[in-house]
Amino acid sequence: MKLRTEIAAIVAVLLLPAGAWAADFRSVAAPRAVLYDAPSAQGRKLYVVSQHYPLEVVVNLGDWIKVRDAGGAVTWIEAAHLTDRCCVLVRVEQADVRATADVSAPPLFRAGRDVVLELLEVAPPGWVRVRHRDGLSGYVRVTDVWGV
Repeated sequence: MKLRTEIAAIVAVLLLPAGAWAADFRSVAAPRAVLYDAPSAQGRKLYVVSQHYPLEVVVNLGDWIKVRDAGGAVTWIEAAHLTDRCCVLVRVEQADVRATADVSAPPLFRAGRDVVLELLEVAPPGWVRVRHRDGLSGYVRVTDVWGV
């Protein structure tokens, strides 16, 4: 009986719609936010992230959220320090931000590694539309950024 229950659970997970597999990303709302090793202000302070830094939600406990950063570290942050406004982090040496979602389009600007860009929309497959804090916006390949 236990084996049947386990098989049924596995099948149910495999039949989830593709959107159910999508990662949940949020960005830091506060100018600076402390990441902890446990879901408590009494936990050990690990490091600080700056405003707009993207984090992947792993577990949501209400007031505390377990998150993963771009380097893969799993930590805890107070939920009040996050916003649903999404940003992405450039993961390559230089990402070309183009006028259209096409590799042959000329770059509008280049963003270096670890630059944070506001996510405006998920564009045609393989591209996202982003905006730099200076106001310039365009399309970047999803493989060049983290946070989508």
